[in-house]
Amino acid sequence: MNAPNEFRPLDDTDRRIIQATQAGLPLTPRPYHAIAEQLGVEAADVMQRMQRMLDLGIIRRIGAVPNHYALGYRANGMTVWDVADDRIDELGERVGQLECVSHCYQRPRHLPEWPYNLFAMVHGKTRQEVEAKARLIADVLGQASRGTDILYSTRILKKTGLRIGS
Repeated sequence: MNAPNEFRPLDDTDRRIIQATQAGLPLTPRPYHAIAEQLGVEAADVMQRMQRMLDLGIIRRIGAVPNHYALGYRANGMTVWDVADDRIDELGERVGQLECVSHCYQRPRHLPEWPYNLFAMVHGKTRQEVEAKARLIADVLGQASRGTDILYSTRILKKTGLRIGS
């Protein structure tokens, strides 16, 4: 028998769970139970299998993907920062923990045109609100920030992950 997090290829049930959830979880109080009923398996099995796939990195995350525009957040800005590479892990962790940051990650620089290596997304109803949130990030980074900019969203891109066909 395999250990709970030992890698093993996806079986038919795993693939069916991925197919049933790849467009999103059902908007019900017990979404895993709804998926289990749809697939004819136990809810505990769905939850255990999804947790295993998360632990192994097959599924990266399970979370809500709100439409910020529909919620009134029309000034969405990706703040970009130039910080020392030897401090990126520490600083990125601190920035990512800020309540105003929806996601934060490292990207490679493309010198000399693009010196930025730390990206942090913030959402606001106005550009002034986004700029205030960027100042909070600047406070965390302090002297470690050698440069910054804000890239504002101009349109909504559909967010989807890997899709497995039937």
